[in-house]
Amino acid sequence: MKFGAVPLAEAGGAILAHGIRAPGVDFRKGRRLSAEDLEALARAGIERVTVARLEPGDLHEDEAAARLGAALARAGIRAAPAATGRVNLHAEADGLFLVDAEAVHRFNGVDEGITLATLPPFSRVARRDMVATVKIIPFAVPERALASCLALLEGRPPFSLAPFRPFGARLVQTRLPGTPDKLLAKTARVTRERVERLGGALLSENRCSHEPEALAAAIAAARSQGFDLLLLAGASAITDRRDVVPAAIEAAGGRIRHFGMPVDPGNLLLLAELDGRPVLGLPGCCRSPRRNGLDWVLERLVAGIAVTPEDIVRMGVGGLLAEIPDRPQPREARPPAAEPRVAALVLAAGRSRRMGGPNKLLLEIGGKPMVRHVVEALLASRARPVVVVTGHEGDRVAAALAHLPVEIVTNPRHAEGLSTSLRAGLDALPEEVDGVLVCLADMPRITAPLIDRLIATFDPARGRAIVVPTCGGKRGNPVLFGRAFFASMREIAGDVGARHLLGSFADQLVEVETGDPAVLLDLDTPESFRAETERA
Repeated sequence: MKFGAVPLAEAGGAILAHGIRAPGVDFRKGRRLSAEDLEALARAGIERVTVARLEPGDLHEDEAAARLGAALARAGIRAAPAATGRVNLHAEADGLFLVDAEAVHRFNGVDEGITLATLPPFSRVARRDMVATVKIIPFAVPERALASCLALLEGRPPFSLAPFRPFGARLVQTRLPGTPDKLLAKTARVTRERVERLGGALLSENRCSHEPEALAAAIAAARSQGFDLLLLAGASAITDRRDVVPAAIEAAGGRIRHFGMPVDPGNLLLLAELDGRPVLGLPGCCRSPRRNGLDWVLERLVAGIAVTPEDIVRMGVGGLLAEIPDRPQPREARPPAAEPRVAALVLAAGRSRRMGGPNKLLLEIGGKPMVRHVVEALLASRARPVVVVTGHEGDRVAAALAHLPVEIVTNPRHAEGLSTSLRAGLDALPEEVDGVLVCLADMPRITAPLIDRLIATFDPARGRAIVVPTCGGKRGNPVLFGRAFFASMREIAGDVGARHLLGSFADQLVEVETGDPAVLLDLDTPESFRAETERA
């Protein structure tokens, strides 16, 4: 292929190498220049253009891409039409994308102008997802190079799709004295959703005591009922091959194949089998819907791919997954402290729309601005530091807190919603903080003893990572969140706070019945403010 800048007189029939925009001309690269095109370029004052011209033995980029796409489109993989030297390949079903990395490397080593890019091996894909793309880099490639690539594709292709197959799973959970019913219910719900996302059905969910004999009996019952996959969730994590879950599997006639995996979250997964069918001892992260090592194994099994101990030990590269907020012990443990350090975050940036005009935070109750009541209660408590996020009429709100030892953070994006103030406040907290009490600035009856009671209840190591006050069983504010949830709180968007996390992490939540209506009272209407001033 010839390439270079030529006078217009020599450019007829050549391929334009670079797009041109000029008066009366808007030509994209790859355009084959006609006589009319050359006249238009001349009228625009253009004398030379950079072009490519095919020579004998060259193949146009689209034809080369189309032929390669046709050779790569096997069962479960569909090739799209060629355009601009590219053919995209798509999955025709939900499943796992399998790649022979060495075969792809050999393909890409034939000619620098012929490239193949794929998803990583064992990527989970949905129907119509792109899994690979062929791109011819220049405008043409030598036919001999294309022939070499096509020869490599004969026989076994470099990638394929293993579609997910329908399956029936059974779940058995063990319980210890004090195991919360909410935790068991959440595990069942998350497991059902995980199974159904893969096209399966959770046939049953049973519970028994956390003892080898009881669990062995439950395994035997599941065996008699039949299953494609058996999932065992222990009340406590598996820590040894002789622990309760593996001991029960062996007592029921099963075989332990591998314990532990180099994927985090998911390290404590147990791989076993019973009558040739897979049995999984679930790691603690199974209670989170977020992707973890369990998903890696489940997806292979559901796609009909046997999982061996050798497969598991090879999962370490790429096995460091994202941190999950409900991890009982974070990867980077914080130094032990005599007691958790809890900050207070006061959201005081709103426009008080429901109040009908004035900024409610500046309205006085007992001769003092409402927001100052809240902040003084926090300063009288154990919460430190106290951070106040302002926005609407920020200077006036700050003035109402004059001479108080608080940190004022201005949120210039407060009009975009409550979530932006939450994010601004979290960003201002020091690293050594273990949790944050998220406070509304329109709750003037909140007291220091109430706040200290919430802080005293906070204990992430014992599953009390979110603390919610209640009155008569109804949840109120402020809510205390552990540091493990800060990342999730930062991801919230719009005019909402973090309360939806209460449902997502119910197993890490504890309610504190206060009997105090103050936790339910926020003054955001003229009527509620009038009633409060009359009471005061």
